[in-house]
Amino acid sequence: MLNIKMDMIQTVGLAVIILILGRFLRKKVKFFETYCIPSPVVGGFLFAIINLILRKSNLVIFEFDNTLQSFFMTLFFTSIGFNASWRLLKVGGKKVGMFLIMAIVLVILQNIVAVGVGYLTGVDPLIALLTGSTAMTGGHGTAAAMAPIVEELGHTGAKSVAIAAATFGLIAGSSLGGPLANRLIKGKKLEVVAERVDNEKVRNDEFLFNNDVRKLDGENFAKAFFLILLSMFIGSYVSTFLNQFLNFPNYIGPMIVAAILRNISDHTTKFDLHYEEVHILEDVSLNLFLGMAMISLKLWELSSVAGQLAVLLLAQALLAWVFIYFVTFRFMGRNYDAAVLSAGHVGFGLGATPNGIANMQSVCDKYKHSHIAFFVMPIVGALFIDFFNVAIISGFFSFLSR
Repeated sequence: MLNIKMDMIQTVGLAVIILILGRFLRKKVKFFETYCIPSPVVGGFLFAIINLILRKSNLVIFEFDNTLQSFFMTLFFTSIGFNASWRLLKVGGKKVGMFLIMAIVLVILQNIVAVGVGYLTGVDPLIALLTGSTAMTGGHGTAAAMAPIVEELGHTGAKSVAIAAATFGLIAGSSLGGPLANRLIKGKKLEVVAERVDNEKVRNDEFLFNNDVRKLDGENFAKAFFLILLSMFIGSYVSTFLNQFLNFPNYIGPMIVAAILRNISDHTTKFDLHYEEVHILEDVSLNLFLGMAMISLKLWELSSVAGQLAVLLLAQALLAWVFIYFVTFRFMGRNYDAAVLSAGHVGFGLGATPNGIANMQSVCDKYKHSHIAFFVMPIVGALFIDFFNVAIISGFFSFLSR
């Protein structure tokens, strides 16, 4: 059997090739575009299947050096820390605050259900936890980040379980959101009237709501990169301090430092965050670390937990449907806007923010555009929930790994 060993640079290079292949396939195959499957996942699963066939045929074994995967992972989560703006949360008002609370409650319930169903089906709690908010609300990025921590504790197959769960979440989130909203609108005979929202204050402040095209500046890009690296440096000491008390992932410290710097920047004109550049670095680092995680995926490790995994994932889909139908809809106002938001919550609560937006768009295309939904959901889904989700997941992992 041929043993192919790749060093640090070669591993990154292969991950980039897989990423490019994934982007090509995503454009060509409608299924991937419809369900918002990330390019690294598309290309990565193809490579993982080829790797499985080669290994089972006793032809080739691949060995990768994933040193840079940890670096890009920390860079990604540090960038997420810069999203946690208290001022933006206040500008968003009660609707944003309430929707964030709904999202956080679902995150907690996802982890409780994962551990509970895992116990009933005989799955180790740490493996089961990977099918909770790690893969559902967190998506492939968080799943790929948390899985190695579980594997380091001696649980083989953690990465395969996490990635499979996240992929299921994307498909389920896109499939269930529209029908849920349609059922709410028709079943409760909701009046299709959309509330207006004045988001000019945010529009002038956050690039997320700004349609103006701005040329990126090399100097600002460098400053943003240096700021992220500085946050990682200081945050590493914060993580070391925190790990004296509980077992947190190493990127928690950098996330906290980044959040502090973001909120300092919000209240002074002397410290510019260069948020657009930070967001680009966030996207690049996510793609690279996810690509590296996907090429090292070991699908053959899924066979021992396939049955239990199906039960765990179906439990998550049922939880999301029931919670959002009966709780999110009620607390968001029990009106048309709440129904559209519910479709969005299914999308990013099981998959990712783009899935949530696609769900809301499909509902609005049939009925009427909801300004409230398209204002509230992106703020919570793209800017806030990842920060809270990672903190909650870390708490669960810390408790269960003691």
